[in-house]
Amino acid sequence: MLLSKYRESPIQYRFNEHPGIKDAIEAMGVPHTEVDAIIAKGCSVGFNYQLQHRDAVEVYPPHVPVPVDDLLHLSPQAPEPATFILDVHLGKLARRLRLLGFDSLYQNDFGDAEIMQVAQDQGRIILTRDRGILKHRQVRHGYLVRSDQVALQVREVLERFRLSDSIQPWLRCMACNGIMENMAKAAVQHRLEPKTSLYYEVFHRCIDCDRLYWQGSHFEKIEAWLNNLMGMH
Repeated sequence: MLLSKYRESPIQYRFNEHPGIKDAIEAMGVPHTEVDAIIAKGCSVGFNYQLQHRDAVEVYPPHVPVPVDDLLHLSPQAPEPATFILDVHLGKLARRLRLLGFDSLYQNDFGDAEIMQVAQDQGRIILTRDRGILKHRQVRHGYLVRSDQVALQVREVLERFRLSDSIQPWLRCMACNGIMENMAKAAVQHRLEPKTSLYYEVFHRCIDCDRLYWQGSHFEKIEAWLNNLMGMH
């Protein structure tokens, strides 16, 4: 995702000596996690390529056809199953990904250093609205979320990591990311308000935070969103 000032026309990049191509690409706002292929003088090159005078360079994101033989893919294969850690700007996205069954860590006080360390230790994909964190050398898997609308953010992530076939709705707690289990009504009867007990029969509990879920008034809206999302893929 280029910085806006670079989007209107081919870019002329001025430099001294022979800098590494990775630094030049990231200086224009594109983190290395967004790059799958670099073509310099018609050949596929890596991030260690050093720029030469009058080089013609093309940069390709993942999942885009590149018209070159012997292509060197620079974007490492995403972990399977895909697991995520999200920055402080993406709390709503974390809840939606959990709803779809994806292991998604989020806390509203995560700092960049902590996010990078957890991602490295656990093999998680960083989802962020801050391109700066993705420029750090230790970050292997990450995605810069473009939209500020959560429904579009979900589609971005599903498409970027090709996850449509991995959706498992209602597997995880939207609040804490824990695994959900079915609960007999009799086992939770003592926790229910009278109207909830009267009108609902199916219950789920998070094994981590003990939160109860049932098909309340919000359920139809969530189901409609899920059906629409899954119908798009």
